[in-house]
Amino acid sequence: MTEPAVPSSYPGERLGLPVSGPGSVGRIGRRIAALAIDWACAMIISWAFFAYDGFATLAIFGIVQILFIPTLGGSPGHRLVGMRVQRAHGGWPGLWRPIVRTALLVLVIPAVIWDSDQRGLHDKVAGTVLVRS
Repeated sequence: MTEPAVPSSYPGERLGLPVSGPGSVGRIGRRIAALAIDWACAMIISWAFFAYDGFATLAIFGIVQILFIPTLGGSPGHRLVGMRVQRAHGGWPGLWRPIVRTALLVLVIPAVIWDSDQRGLHDKVAGTVLVRS
C-alpha cells in the first residue's frame, strides 16, 4: 500500500524550487501581465498587417511563444515581467516543449487548469514550469 501524498507547503516545493525570489514559481499577477503584453503585441501586429484578423492574432501569439521560449527563455511578456520557462527540473526547454506548450496554451482550457505547484496543464504536459528569473 502506498502512503498518501503529503500536500506541499508552497507552489514549486515538489519540484525543488525555492519559496520566493529567482527560480521560484511565477505567480498569477506576473502571468497575467505577461499574457496581456504578449496578446497586445500580437493584436498590434495583426491590426497593422492583417486588418486585425482574429486568427492572425492567435497565429502571431503562437509563433512568438514558439520562437522566443527556446531562444530567450520566454516570450517577450515573460521576460519583461521577470519570468522564464524552463524544464520542470531545470534546464533549457528544448525545441519540442515550446511547441506542445503553445498548442495547448492557445486552446485556453489547459492553461486554466492548475495543480498545487501552479503549473497549468499545458506546462505539465510539456514538462515545463514558469519561474521568476
